[in-house]
Amino acid sequence: MSNDARQPVASPKDHVLTVQEALEPLFLALEQEAELKMLSAALNAGWPLDEAVAAIDELRRNELLPITRPH
Repeated sequence: MSNDARQPVASPKDHVLTVQEALEPLFLALEQEAELKMLSAALNAGWPLDEAVAAIDELRRNELLPITRPH
């Protein structure tokens, strides 16, 4: 885990209003670390950078879609 991913999470005593606000820096650091690892893996496997970036973007879009289950 990178140093960014090990950063402490603020407590309510630090005048943070919500847990989401406290977790946001860690979330962003982990998201950036994951993206760099995915890009590196794709490039090492021989995929072009533009295709790797497009694939990551598509994964993010799919992650935000509601899961529909067959009836």
